[in-house]
Amino acid sequence: MAYLFDSPDQRRKMLDAIGVSDINELFRQIPAEVQLQRELRLAPPCSELALQQEMELTLGAPPGPVPACFLGGGVYDHFIPAVVDELTGRGEFYTAYTPYQPEASQGTLQAFYEFQSLICQLTGMEVSNASLYEGGTAVSEAVFMAMRVNDRHGKVVILGSVHPEYQQVVRTYLAELRTEVVVVPAKNGVVDPADVAAVVDSETCAVVMQQPNFFGCLEDIQSMTDLAHKAGALAVLSFDAISPGILRKPGDYGVDIAVAEGQPLGTPLQFGGPLLGVFTCRNEFVRKMPGRLIGRTKDKNGKDCFVLNLQAREQHIRRDKATSNICTNQGLIALRATVFLAVVGRLGLQQMAELCHEKARYAAEKLTQIPGVTLRFSQPFFREFVLSTPEPAADVLSKLAAAGINAGPSLARVFGGTVSTAANTFGISDQDQCFLVACTEKRTRQEIDTFAAELRRILQS
Repeated sequence: MAYLFDSPDQRRKMLDAIGVSDINELFRQIPAEVQLQRELRLAPPCSELALQQEMELTLGAPPGPVPACFLGGGVYDHFIPAVVDELTGRGEFYTAYTPYQPEASQGTLQAFYEFQSLICQLTGMEVSNASLYEGGTAVSEAVFMAMRVNDRHGKVVILGSVHPEYQQVVRTYLAELRTEVVVVPAKNGVVDPADVAAVVDSETCAVVMQQPNFFGCLEDIQSMTDLAHKAGALAVLSFDAISPGILRKPGDYGVDIAVAEGQPLGTPLQFGGPLLGVFTCRNEFVRKMPGRLIGRTKDKNGKDCFVLNLQAREQHIRRDKATSNICTNQGLIALRATVFLAVVGRLGLQQMAELCHEKARYAAEKLTQIPGVTLRFSQPFFREFVLSTPEPAADVLSKLAAAGINAGPSLARVFGGTVSTAANTFGISDQDQCFLVACTEKRTRQEIDTFAAELRRILQS
């Protein structure tokens, strides 16, 4: 049940009505020996995350090591306020089906409208759709949208530092088309804009970038955005959903399309899914955008209402005229992101991003104090970095997991697919000895210190 604290005036009125002078007189009928004689000694106010961690310590840890998650590679272990589960678990949200009729399900439509508004504030972009499936397909949908905008189909330029799985999704979509996919090698963890300029031409429909990139490094997005525009191509940026807390927003670079994996915005890891595709663009391209767009208008009585403004999907129009074959959106996961962003707010997101960066810097410093352990790349990073060890990464990660430290993935595992040959092209000849380490605001100093101690023990044993 809902509970509201009484004000002093309200308590005074209740005591007067009962006929007692104060609260002690009210409870005087209770024998003194059974009354609580000690004062509560509560700690000073703290954040919800700090309170949760304190309660876990107070209640005691379960048998065995409590896993600490330093996993990276696109999905991260961020803190989720309790209100996210509480609100999105309500029956009217949890069991609601995606609306197909333009005016049906006003509550769901309004939630999607709020999602779009918050994503536009997050990214600095002008338009957001009502979400896609996940970050990888969002990148591919951005490429197809670029083709529709500039009517170019000859070439797509992708930075080699873009997530390898995103690259593979793009290749899969374009496998039976004549469009050439050109991957620009990354040197020392980032791509040189001069190398991008050498391959972008009048046939290029889009230049696809990532910030921070797959290795956690920061790219020169502005220079490569300018190069794309100079050649008449669209600039597509896959960004980290938490990074706008301290880094430039995608819109600040002047990119045409900005996409992201929205899992960090209020969705737990859940063994790899479900995820959330964030898709935004400039207003002039709105009619070329995939998915659906929710708008606000007036009903016949002049009251605000919400409608499906644009949904040029193959379920509604001829397939060759559709902007996408994406048949639906991640409604419940988008709702989680909406509640998360509304609760955390601008300052909260900034604090999260700052904590991620500070803890990642501390972890990198502690880990590289171990003999033989180095940062694989010297570039600035946000909350994720590549660590190089003298022993095979797969063996190191396995031993760390046994000690309750989950890190990785190893670069050998990630580059083991169709882009495996790219690893050596990018100058990562020691990929078998490299793995990713990510720090979120949830990681504590004790966990980082334990990580460093266990890695030292493993390498010296």
